[in-house]
Amino acid sequence: MICRMCQSRNLYKFLDLGFTPPADQFRRKDQLREPETYYPLEVYMCEDCGLAQLGYVVSPEILYRNDYPYESSTTKAGREHWTKFAKRVVQFLGLKRDELVVDIGSNVGVLLGAFKDEGMRIQGVDPAANIVMLAHERGIDTICDFFNTETVGKIIAEKGNASVVTATNVFAHVDNLYLLMDDISRLLKSDGVFIFEAPYFVNLLKNIEYDTIYHEHLSYLSVKPLISFFKKFRMEIFNIEQVDIHGGSFRVYIGKVGARKVSDIVSRMLKEEDDMHLYSNEVLLDFAQKVEKNRRELVWMLQTIKHKGQTIAGVSAPAKGMTLLNYCRIGNETLDFITEKSTLKIGRFTPGVHIPVEPDSYLLEKKPHYALLLAWNFSNEIIANLNDFRKQGGKFIIPIPAPKIINRED
Repeated sequence: MICRMCQSRNLYKFLDLGFTPPADQFRRKDQLREPETYYPLEVYMCEDCGLAQLGYVVSPEILYRNDYPYESSTTKAGREHWTKFAKRVVQFLGLKRDELVVDIGSNVGVLLGAFKDEGMRIQGVDPAANIVMLAHERGIDTICDFFNTETVGKIIAEKGNASVVTATNVFAHVDNLYLLMDDISRLLKSDGVFIFEAPYFVNLLKNIEYDTIYHEHLSYLSVKPLISFFKKFRMEIFNIEQVDIHGGSFRVYIGKVGARKVSDIVSRMLKEEDDMHLYSNEVLLDFAQKVEKNRRELVWMLQTIKHKGQTIAGVSAPAKGMTLLNYCRIGNETLDFITEKSTLKIGRFTPGVHIPVEPDSYLLEKKPHYALLLAWNFSNEIIANLNDFRKQGGKFIIPIPAPKIINRED
């Protein structure tokens, strides 16, 4: 394999999460007897540029085209995040009314809707037909296709060049980053800005967030490899903002070299990465050992509860939860069911371990003793929403960074 940022072959594997099915391939009942494909989930470090990345690439046609179940609008915290994102970008860049904002992988259009409310012209691009239909129902103009040379040509012909191109939780999903940046460069105005947001590799290591590793997430991003990568396109990072969503993400602003003043935050974050020896073999192998320790402790906790004759359900069914369930081999012998708010997942079964997904009301109806919180990154909101479960004596289990039980008194 070669590094997708610097083309080096000098890579080594530091984490192996086994073979898992794609994290968003939830199954209907009639599909449970059909064959299920498992792919290797191994993470490599490039010793030349410092990019952490998956070694095996699953075709995006498999991951995104077929009945994609992720909606970016299911949590209040998520919706508020995208609203603040748009307001911040418009203010920070001094955008004027009717400037064009294009969002790559725009999903149901929550972010673009917020830009529209700020007076911007908008254009979404997303390959999932079921998701694009929901975006159209929200009044978000969305091209149903992958972001590529053809879609860029269509956007330029119909709406002109963009002042801003965003890719939230998308940039890290792309295998051919060179082609992506060529297309983004062509779409942007000469003073245009590309902004992506993604989980920050530093937080992944510090907080043992191994469940954020799945086949859609091809790259695990940090500042050092990004700087050298963008130089290849005569572009540079001029600002970075750290945000709390998804366990700790960073929002990266990229423009033409010399077009804007580069913030001190860039050099500060580079120094922090260097100080923690982020790219060293020792740090990465220590992380791998902590991941294995987390699995042992979580499985032991769940087995202890089951041996006492008590019941456990799962709460929320995000993609990250599917990595955790499959890596830890937690199936329906442990979790009776998983509850969800998303109607795209309710009535289906989780990939690999085939746990049934039920509506949130099921938690109060069935009254399990414990609820394993798989979307731990939204734990405060979810626990507040399910306060009646706690009043009934139910307890929450938060699996990351170390398994812990949240009692009624906590």
